[in-house]
Formats: sequence, C-alpha cells, structure tokens
Amino acid sequence: MIYTLSRDVGGYLYDVFVTRFDFWLAFGMASQLIFTARFLVQWIASEKAGKSVMPVAFWFLSLAGGGMTLIYGLARRDAVIIMGQSLAVFIYLRNLMLIFRERGQAKDGA
Repeated sequence: MIYTLSRDVGGYLYDVFVTRFDFWLAFGMASQLIFTARFLVQWIASEKAGKSVMPVAFWFLSLAGGGMTLIYGLARRDAVIIMGQSLAVFIYLRNLMLIFRERGQAKDGA
C-alpha cells in the first residue's frame, strides 16, 4: 500500500512539474516566488522594528506577484485564480496610492 501510494504521488508530481512544464508554468512559479517574498520582507522589517510593520516593499511585491498571478490565471483560463487576484490587485494598488498620498500630504505640511 505505501509503495503504491508513493508511486502514485511520484507520478502525479512528475506529471505536474515535468510533463506539463512550459513557459506559463515557469511564469506562474516565478509569480508565486515574488508573492511569497513579500512575507519575508514584512517579517524582516517587523523583526528590525520590534513590532509588526508593513513596509512599502510589501505592497509592491504584492502588486507584482498578484498581477503576475492574475496574468497566469488569464492565460490558463483558471476562474479560481482570476476571481482571487482580480480584486486583490486593485487593493494592493489602492494601498500604494494611499501611502503615496499620505507621504505627499506630510511633505506639503512640513
């Protein structure tokens, strides 16, 4: 039973990562790596500050990774990814707009 299970899982992983490997799979994997990097950036910034902080780089990585994942979903015609990332990309962009608006107001007030 364990042998059969390991063979089936191995065959599945081979199919997903080797047999189906193409440009879009590489693009999707790069998208996920960029998206995941945002958590590392946030964690490092919080550790340095000694409290939970959300650096601007977090939002740029969110926008880049989310946008790339949305493009991947559109290319693969994956409704789940398209639905999940469509709104998220606008939220990331809006957060960046709010940050830069606040910085502009602080600069004008100074």
